[in-house]
Amino acid sequence: MGLGPRSVEDVVGQVAMRNPLAHDLDHVLARTSGLWDDLRGARLFITGGTGFFGCWLLETFVWANDHLKLDASVVVLTRDQNAFERRVPHLASHPAVTLHEGDVRTFEFSGGAFSHVIHAATDSGTPLAERDRLLMFDTIVGGTRRTLEFARRTGARRFLLTSSGAVYGRQPAELTHVPEDYAGGPDPANAGHVYGEGKRAAEMLCAVHADVDLQPTIARCFAFVGPYLPLDVHFAVGNFIRDALHGGPIRVSGDGTPYRSYLYAADLAIWLWTILLRGQSIRPYNVGSEAAISIADLAHLVARRLTSGSKVEVARTAIPGRPAERYVPSSARIRTELGVKVTVDLEEALIRTAEWHRRRLIPAHVEN
Repeated sequence: MGLGPRSVEDVVGQVAMRNPLAHDLDHVLARTSGLWDDLRGARLFITGGTGFFGCWLLETFVWANDHLKLDASVVVLTRDQNAFERRVPHLASHPAVTLHEGDVRTFEFSGGAFSHVIHAATDSGTPLAERDRLLMFDTIVGGTRRTLEFARRTGARRFLLTSSGAVYGRQPAELTHVPEDYAGGPDPANAGHVYGEGKRAAEMLCAVHADVDLQPTIARCFAFVGPYLPLDVHFAVGNFIRDALHGGPIRVSGDGTPYRSYLYAADLAIWLWTILLRGQSIRPYNVGSEAAISIADLAHLVARRLTSGSKVEVARTAIPGRPAERYVPSSARIRTELGVKVTVDLEEALIRTAEWHRRRLIPAHVEN
């Protein structure tokens, strides 16, 4: 998209002045300094560009492209170009970004060759799975197949699938951190596990398409916090931040016993770019923090750090003796093989996320 008489340097300067993520983006750039040369002159294609993952990938790509003068470009698949432009106008209007409208399952192939493809589309939201499970499964599987075919036809060599820790099924209570070689899986006879089964099928499609010409990499993503995380859907940490921004109380909808861990969005971006550019083909990498925290303790942490001691309300009493549910990864493989690590702890991540939403420079979805 053209920018009239403005130069790229003008855009860089203006974005740097107004972008509330500048500190995080500089941090990502510093931690990935050895990666970006692989993208000099590259042409990327990204699905899911308006989602949490997609926005962070685009923010960091544009930042690196401008500051390191990579002369790279990206085509972003979006179902609604106007909505994309309203949500992230500074990205939609950037000279290195082109929007391509279409559904991930059926989109027309954009002209020309591409060097890298990132498939980050798929609504992970529980509400979609409850409303239309067939649609969710078809979006994950059909969308992955279409995107892999696109990558092959356009000459892409590197491909990244953002998969999910849901592929492991229910994590045993005695397994504190689930590794990539854990042989569990969702119950295929339980329609409620459609998201996890869809991601398993998507990974299989990557394996089927892998060869010397196309090298699909797989990121099994867990739970995250950071700017662009919606505050009005089923993510507990987002709901708690929303409650805090409205002055409390912090409401826990369940009994507060499940354990989760949260990786900050800037670290997520570092890890995803590293997997795309350095990861071994068809060798899945868990993406997530190992610092487990119960949902109840998370609510109290949000109350302490983001409010002046708001009350925490837990909807249900825990059943005595019942093991707590866990959804916590082992990150040993990616740490030892690709050299990444957590650089922003949970307390700081909560503060940065809340501050981004408070500033409202980029609209956030905060509703009661």
